[in-house]
Amino acid sequence: MDRRGFLAAGAAALAPAAWAKPPSLRLSLLGQALIEHAPAAHEWPGRTGVVAHLARSHVVFTNLETVIQGPNAGAPTRDLLTLHAAGPQMLEALKTARVNLVATANNHAFDLGAGGILDTVSALRAAGLPSTGSGETLAHAAAPAYAGSSAGTVGLVAFATGKVRPGGAATPERPGVNELRRDASGQPVAEDVERILNAIQSARRQAQVVIAYQHNHDWEPDMANVPQWQRALARRCIDAGAAVFAGHGAPLVQGIEIYQGAPLLYGLGNFFFQTEKPVGAYPLESWQGVIADCTFDGRRCRTVRLVPITLNEVGLNGPDDMATRGLPALASPIDAASILDRVARRSQGFGVQLDNRTGVIRF
Repeated sequence: MDRRGFLAAGAAALAPAAWAKPPSLRLSLLGQALIEHAPAAHEWPGRTGVVAHLARSHVVFTNLETVIQGPNAGAPTRDLLTLHAAGPQMLEALKTARVNLVATANNHAFDLGAGGILDTVSALRAAGLPSTGSGETLAHAAAPAYAGSSAGTVGLVAFATGKVRPGGAATPERPGVNELRRDASGQPVAEDVERILNAIQSARRQAQVVIAYQHNHDWEPDMANVPQWQRALARRCIDAGAAVFAGHGAPLVQGIEIYQGAPLLYGLGNFFFQTEKPVGAYPLESWQGVIADCTFDGRRCRTVRLVPITLNEVGLNGPDDMATRGLPALASPIDAASILDRVARRSQGFGVQLDNRTGVIRF
């Protein structure tokens, strides 16, 4: 073979690798994780189906609405009925569910004071779970977190609005959450918005996909409705470089919107929900939710599929068995159809078409 033929053969051999399409990145966004116990396999009946589903994703995201108790924990800042705290072993439940990216910006982050925030961040770090949204200072709480995968890196910027306890917001000198405040007119405070958008822009330079996450407790009178100020904020986050906007706060699934090809998942409901409140304190839909599976080619979201789940309101051993209540399972066909129909109705006003048979959102 002459030199020209040798070079041609070499180029042909290299061509498939050089032109191979990069793998799509699958990101699963879960409802909030209000969890205080790490159930054993036999205590979590729906575990096998849920874990098998999430094992197919490169990155699995949730918000941890529980303080991890450690040596720095302070006195509780709320009554025991609404105090959410657990030992670091609870994080095994998140890892079992394949969670590998965590937001900690929420109204319960300060349940054990500033020391509880430090302990939570430390425990997540020790468990190998990237997190952001609270931290040693405001700079730490606002900085993006990253989860790497074989298909690309996902960045996260997390912040909380509403019901952040006095002293719970991070400052340049004090631990706390990355708080987005609202002014007297009801609009987000410009200083806070600028900080969040700057963090998104920074994450955009480091990650293929960026999640902008808000834990919101400034609800409308009907908490199923999405506030107009939040819709406007979500758009600004996408314009700054986020590929998806995700939210929690209201204990139910809100409507979904598409903006510039990016999904705006305002309220994903619950994934773990181990509330101490009695049976019947929350409506049925607080015990129903969705997993939002998003597929990205490069930075662009190509598909969104909602996978319905149900959570058991009553523990395996009765109403007083809090350790085994509020655990997710893939929904039955009848429950799945009901859940998807509800989300489809709430999304219609945003111009979104959701196939309530498959859970696929049509772009």
